[in-house]
Amino acid sequence: MNAPLKLGTPGNRDPFAAFICDENALDVLRPVVIELGWQPEKCNKGGLRNAVQSLSVAASPNILMVDLSESGDPLNDINGLAEVCEPGTVVIAIGQVNDVRLYRDLLASGIQDYLLKPLSANALRDSLNQAQAIFSAPKAHENQEGRKHVSTAIIGTRGGVGASTLATSLAWMFSDTHKMPTALLDLDVHFGTGALTLDIEPGRGLTDAIDNPSRIDGLFIERAMIRANDNLAILSAEAPINAPLMTDGAAFMQLQEEFRHAFEMTVVDLPRHMVINFPHLLNDTNIIVLATEMTLASARDTIRLLSWLKTNVAHATPVIVANKVQAGAAEISKADFEASIERKIDFTIPYDQKAAANAAKLGKTFAEANGSAKATSTIKDLAVRIIGAGDEGEEGDAAVEGKKSLLGSFDLKGLLAKKKTQPAPAAAD
Repeated sequence: MNAPLKLGTPGNRDPFAAFICDENALDVLRPVVIELGWQPEKCNKGGLRNAVQSLSVAASPNILMVDLSESGDPLNDINGLAEVCEPGTVVIAIGQVNDVRLYRDLLASGIQDYLLKPLSANALRDSLNQAQAIFSAPKAHENQEGRKHVSTAIIGTRGGVGASTLATSLAWMFSDTHKMPTALLDLDVHFGTGALTLDIEPGRGLTDAIDNPSRIDGLFIERAMIRANDNLAILSAEAPINAPLMTDGAAFMQLQEEFRHAFEMTVVDLPRHMVINFPHLLNDTNIIVLATEMTLASARDTIRLLSWLKTNVAHATPVIVANKVQAGAAEISKADFEASIERKIDFTIPYDQKAAANAAKLGKTFAEANGSAKATSTIKDLAVRIIGAGDEGEEGDAAVEGKKSLLGSFDLKGLLAKKKTQPAPAAAD
């Protein structure tokens, strides 16, 4: 974002400022402000428009209270306010529209709280105390110096192999089990399930980023991302299916760059067609998880993707995860699959439909909802591998070499012919 020239520096920022439309609200606010040790003169007459005009030429305060009562389009006006605010400003909005959807949309846009008129001293005091605590808390990136950021892309070799399930479970594990500040970027803009899996509204952050890449900065990240827990934030979308994706990928690259400053871990749920359209998305990726299934089509596409990765993303470590594996029911045996891709499968996750249904009913990630499941245990091991590979850099090179096939260059057509000529299994008695 190219912000206007401002007078003052972050060190000279006022602790608080308010822009309020009516005298009654100001009369309630000023005593609370004095009680908190701030200057009552910082309670200005005028609403959101006055705030934008004032902050366009002066440094924004640590805590900003704005009145939306005279705003015809609060969400759009809040986005205008973001253009003139310093990164890290905590914004509290007040208004007179009692609407749950508006409240959620405002929180999704990045404001800290929304208070209804008529204001009460207790509600103001609680909200301002909470804002003080949030502003004073150390930011996620303040302790990141010297710690390597790990970016992981999850790519499904075929639709329905469970790549999104892996992405959300890994992001949850990094943030909850390992207490690492984590960003989850769901790049299936029209049909992504990241927010749905976490039982939260996706918000408009990702579509706003695509429409206005120049706005992406630290402040945009703070306001656009939706918090799933203390350490996990997600950027997702449910774009209208009649609206094609009009972007050159610059927004996605800029988002990932900002994530590197604000988080320890980035997990990108990357649909395979995005690799074709925007290959540069993997330029700074450390680990690439290929989620596959034990089928002929998946074996073919795993080979193709591994070849592409070796040519175009040689710096990243590929990890092969066979998902939804059912003993005795695979289209291709594990030995044949590994022979065809000329390397070993790194992790095998068993099929567990009951656990998947349980997670969906609870509105939780698979790993969170099914802590004792065998599948979750494997995902835990995968999470540890990713964290370790990020630390050690070159770990996993031996696995990339993999197991060489006794048949040399594996012939998929031959496998298919073999599969067709094999006798059908005898019916059970």
